[in-house]
Amino acid sequence: MTDIAYTYDGSLEGLLSAIFTAYANKEDPSDIARAENLQPRLGQEVRDVETSMEFALRVQKGICRTCGPIAFDAVKSTSLSDDPATGSIVYRFVRYAMAKHKPHDCAGCTRKMRCGGLCTRGQKNSALNDIAHPSVAPFHELNRTVYNERHRMMQFLRFEHMEGDVWFAQCNPLASVVPLLMDWFAGRFNTQAFMIYDEVHRIAGVYEGKDWYLVKTDELVLPERSAEERAMQAAWKRFYDTVAVEARYNPELRRQFMPKRFWRNITEMKETLPGREIAGSRR
Repeated sequence: MTDIAYTYDGSLEGLLSAIFTAYANKEDPSDIARAENLQPRLGQEVRDVETSMEFALRVQKGICRTCGPIAFDAVKSTSLSDDPATGSIVYRFVRYAMAKHKPHDCAGCTRKMRCGGLCTRGQKNSALNDIAHPSVAPFHELNRTVYNERHRMMQFLRFEHMEGDVWFAQCNPLASVVPLLMDWFAGRFNTQAFMIYDEVHRIAGVYEGKDWYLVKTDELVLPERSAEERAMQAAWKRFYDTVAVEARYNPELRRQFMPKRFWRNITEMKETLPGREIAGSRR
């Protein structure tokens, strides 16, 4: 048999299109990866899969029908990982879950929608519970890292009040977690227009007061900070510096609880405030 690898554009729809192609062609590719991440093996045939919304929707409906919507939610969140092996891991899980034909049922579970689809309480029939299986264990691990990154963003996001009554936050996560953040923030700031921009993946989540949507962009043109925002940032940094206990300064512990990669977008960690350009992204 020919050793085959599929490449896709990095989107969820592209990954689902690759999974559909594997089933349609009756092939079992060794690797499914973003084109920029794939390192072909010796003698491996590489095929680029074009993204098709029709094929992606068919795979989505098939997973929801056969394995349950919770399993698809887990697939959707895991696909947001930056791990180069994400496509292959998701594909192996889908292949195993579809073959098992046992849906994940969350009816009556008090932890519903808070477990990322990986809850094992009383769910005896789900492929998601076979955590020791070689097709499921890496999937669990990847899903957990995505939700850990989401949790960090919920902790360390800092919103700034811009002119025009818009709130803006910028982040640099290790996974494309903005789609997982928008529902949470929209439910809590439902009277405010806001935007969360992921400078690593170049994607912005925009909420205008009724619904939110995602925008792919390489450039931001932002209004100036409001006058009260400048004053509040200066006051907050002054408070942060004042309450610090110099005798208990422990930089290693701080880096453990607040990774240094987040500091550039955290108000209290910036060296000069306010008036600087927002992490160098404004043009």
